[in-house]
Amino acid sequence: MTIITKVTSQKRKGRYNIFIDNEYAFSVSEKILTQFRLLKGTELTSEKIAQIKEAEADSKATELALNYLSYQPRTIAEVKQYLKDKEISEETSESAIADLEDLGYLDDSAFAKLFIKNNLRIGKDGQNSIRNKLLRKGVDENIIEDSLFEINDEDWIKSGLRLIHSLIHQQGKLASKEIERKAKNKLLSHGFSNELIANIISELDLQNDAEEQIEALKKQGAKVYRRYRNEDSFTRQQKVKRYLYQHGFSSSEIDSFLKGELVDLSEIDEA
Repeated sequence: MTIITKVTSQKRKGRYNIFIDNEYAFSVSEKILTQFRLLKGTELTSEKIAQIKEAEADSKATELALNYLSYQPRTIAEVKQYLKDKEISEETSESAIADLEDLGYLDDSAFAKLFIKNNLRIGKDGQNSIRNKLLRKGVDENIIEDSLFEINDEDWIKSGLRLIHSLIHQQGKLASKEIERKAKNKLLSHGFSNELIANIISELDLQNDAEEQIEALKKQGAKVYRRYRNEDSFTRQQKVKRYLYQHGFSSSEIDSFLKGELVDLSEIDEA
């Protein structure tokens, strides 16, 4: 049996040094000091000391995790990795995480729902990108799927429309088919499903009126016609045709341009 002969406070607030038989033994937080009533004259067995040290380790791990969580929400896997980086044992880490789950500070289901909600409010990712991001954060796949299932298609469509909003202003500069192609590629790259992409595109009025389509053809045609000015006439026309066709203009529209019906081609060379 050993006896606590002195208890002193550290410079660090809330920390205390425990002396046994007039020699420093270990330090504890105020929580552990109070929990075990570590006062001068208290008798301790070796088993009790081991219990105190274990509780102190758990308390430290919980404190570290809470501090980590104070900056932003985290997943269980992220907290576990953080504690591992801080050289907290796996057993102690698991105990701290269990305590935080019981207290409601750690909840991967709530995290996933909040993550998706924030993306729908200000982000630009579709279901596939969000799914991959949550998987990388260590969220269980079943939790992710359950959380995604709760979201209505209308909410995804709003997010998708926000993503491609800037492309709508390209009307009159690009062919309507080119705008649609760019929109589809952008949505696909941000993880929207093909079904959702079709729904998002259907919400748009991507059909240029005749005047806008002609204006877009003039701009795109002049740009590419000028680019190939050093080619012979046949090669130049073939390259211009291929470029404009790939950028959404019809054969008849391209022929009108190359015949000079929309713009004087000689003026393009002089520009």
